[in-house]
Amino acid sequence: MRQVAGVLLTGGASRRMGTDKAQLVVNGETLAARSARVLADACDPVIEVGPGVSGLPAIQEDPPGAGPLVALLAGIGALGNPRVVVLLACDLPFVDASLLRLLVERPGTGTVIPVVDGRAQYACARYGPAALAAAVGALRAGDASLRSIAQSGAELLDESQWGRVTTARALADVDTPEDLERLGLA
Repeated sequence: MRQVAGVLLTGGASRRMGTDKAQLVVNGETLAARSARVLADACDPVIEVGPGVSGLPAIQEDPPGAGPLVALLAGIGALGNPRVVVLLACDLPFVDASLLRLLVERPGTGTVIPVVDGRAQYACARYGPAALAAAVGALRAGDASLRSIAQSGAELLDESQWGRVTTARALADVDTPEDLERLGLA
């Protein structure tokens, strides 16, 4: 198995949820701890960017809460600037290591993003050298979105490609209490 670094995001404000998503407990495990376990099963080394709630080594982006692109850059900086990294947000309660391994093992070093129902899953993706290099420029231009760095040259994986290893449920995120209910977690 090839070695790719992993960055776990746990520092979001969780405004729409009304409580810290990283600390939500599903099946006896916090989303942060579960995500850390799954990411560490597919990636090495791994780091949490956030308040240190996952059990992984953790750092905080500067300023805290500045968004996922700033957090990604903080994570890759702390990991020694790897050329390729898998990014995972902690709000995917059903993500599994088989999906992350698919991203890790995809040929080449480019950016690879799963797509579900026409939506690219930027917070569960592999980012390659071109995207990581574009991140600094995007921030300087005032664009802190992950979408901005994934626009050119990203390989978008549809269900025919990732469906062999997992289901769409693995990419279902929880942003609101209604999402928890929809997924049978409330």
